[in-house]
Amino acid sequence: MNIAIIPARGGSKRIPRKNIRSFCGKPIIAYSIEAAKESRHIDRIFVSTDDREIAEIAQSHGAEVPFLREASLADDNTGTTPVIRQTLKHLIDQGLSIDICACVYATAPFLTSQLIDKAVERLQKENAGFVFTANQFSFPIQRALLEGPHGEVTAFSKENIGKRSQDLVDTFHDAGQLYIAQSKTWLTPNARVFSEHSRMIKLPSHLVQDIDTEEDWKRAEVMFKVLKEMGEY
Repeated sequence: MNIAIIPARGGSKRIPRKNIRSFCGKPIIAYSIEAAKESRHIDRIFVSTDDREIAEIAQSHGAEVPFLREASLADDNTGTTPVIRQTLKHLIDQGLSIDICACVYATAPFLTSQLIDKAVERLQKENAGFVFTANQFSFPIQRALLEGPHGEVTAFSKENIGKRSQDLVDTFHDAGQLYIAQSKTWLTPNARVFSEHSRMIKLPSHLVQDIDTEEDWKRAEVMFKVLKEMGEY
């Protein structure tokens, strides 16, 4: 069995109630649930949350909530991996045999079932540790600048600041949407999502938007509406 787990705690700070806030007409978590439901490779969808309202909304859109997460795994310092591991262990203890587990973020409205399927198939084909979505930095990070406490400017990398963009290697960042691995990989204590054993599904910039501030949210809604008008969603 292949599953998706969506982490969705209730205590988001910068955007209150972010995981169930209305995004272009429906709770943002609904987009993640629907993408997983439409995937050819995902059999069941589980939401890990500490919040009863989130649990109810998730269930109303077709996800399962096997338990309410304890507070110790729902604070600002808890990473994603411990949450996925807890949910996986619980489900396995309940008798489920799980092959592949996709961690899908609750605030990923640009994620599609096709992307999930592509990631699962690449995981299987290349026997990768993890497969995740990523985006190329639009400007060479090797030419980044730093500002000191009095406004003084220094080069992040003195050896690269004068180089041409075409002479520098491409760099990428995690798109904050999707991370897929075998369940046994998730449960391996020293497993790392970002390593030489992982593979990226590279996305164009118009399909990637981190949503951490009100400005991010507004930009994402505008992008989503434009893409919908263009027939991409």
